[in-house]
Amino acid sequence: MATIITHPLVPVAAAYLIGRDKIPPRLLVGACIASIIPDLDVIAFRFGISYGDPFGHRGFSHSFTFAALVGLMAVFFKNYFNASSGIIFTMLFISSASHGVLDALTDGGQGVAFFWPFTTERYFFPIRPIEVSPIGLRNFLTPRGMTVLWSEFILIWIPIFLFLAGITVARKKKT
Repeated sequence: MATIITHPLVPVAAAYLIGRDKIPPRLLVGACIASIIPDLDVIAFRFGISYGDPFGHRGFSHSFTFAALVGLMAVFFKNYFNASSGIIFTMLFISSASHGVLDALTDGGQGVAFFWPFTTERYFFPIRPIEVSPIGLRNFLTPRGMTVLWSEFILIWIPIFLFLAGITVARKKKT
């Protein structure tokens, strides 16, 4: 998996692209939370649910169906988020779905069940350049954890920053 430090970068970037005027701070915080919620599935280990089980790590909670449910549930809090239903759904769907997408780019694990409940098959992308993060804080606070963070910085943070910088330049030239 990518780290919980990197997963929120996707909703932050999406909010920047969509515009501050359409993404209130509460919605951005909710989207950042939605980007890390799928990893709560590690709790399943404590209940004897194995990694490869449909309800195990990278199973149903990493699926597009789960992301859609997160987005739909958030729409019920439209007044709290102070945004349109479409923006709320889109931000939370993208945020939650991006979690599995980033995980499918890592070099470890058993793949992502993108299409649960239609199939429990797990997928990786053909190119998997991101170092997989160790599970658990104790395992993360090691030299291996620092290697993972460096990998994410080089392969995710810098490209997103450069892309957003390019968008910023293009927007300024337009005005």
